[in-house]
Parts: sequence; structure tokens; C-alpha cells
Amino acid sequence: MLTSGRSLVQAAMATFAATAACTQAVPARAHEAPTGWSYPFSCCSGYDCRPVKASAIRAIADGYLIQPSGEVVVYSDSRIKRSPDGDYHWCSVAGKDNGRTICLFVPPQLY
Repeated sequence: MLTSGRSLVQAAMATFAATAACTQAVPARAHEAPTGWSYPFSCCSGYDCRPVKASAIRAIADGYLIQPSGEVVVYSDSRIKRSPDGDYHWCSVAGKDNGRTICLFVPPQLY
């Protein structure tokens, strides 16, 4: 049993320290593509990125037309990245098909 004010403070501090140690943030990691490479954290919040079929992305005169959203990402846009596995991957806000593009990974021959 605690008998002094100082003991109560020490107990409270020890409890706080133990709780803080258990709840410290773990560095955030982006999730992985099915082929095992990690989507960059700047593109992904764990659910924004996914592989898409080549038929969902079309190279047009102005850039890449993302068919599900109708958005065109111009070729010079920094959101376009080289795909490490040669497949298309699209990162959109909240992973929605009508979301704004965060990153678009394209096959190397088209990058």
C-alpha cells in the first residue's frame, strides 16, 4: 500500500512510462504489391495502391488515361513511377476507382 504523496507520484510515473513504452508508434510501412515489392510510403497509406490491368490504363497523346477515373496524368508528372515488376499499379485517394491519382506505376518500356 502506498503511504506518501511521493510514492503516489512515483507509481503514477512508472505506470505512465510502462504505458508509453507499450504504445510507442511503430514506423509506418507501406504495403506490398502481390509480387513482393513495397509501395513507397509517399504513394500509399496501406490501402491506396493496387495492381491494375493494362486495359485500365491507356497511353494517349497527353499522358496516361486512367480509365476507371477518367483522369489523365501527363507524362512529365512526378506521380508517374517505374514499375519494379513490369505491371501497372495505381494508387488513388482511399483506393477508390474514382479517386485522384497519388502515384501511377508503369512498365519500364513505357516509363
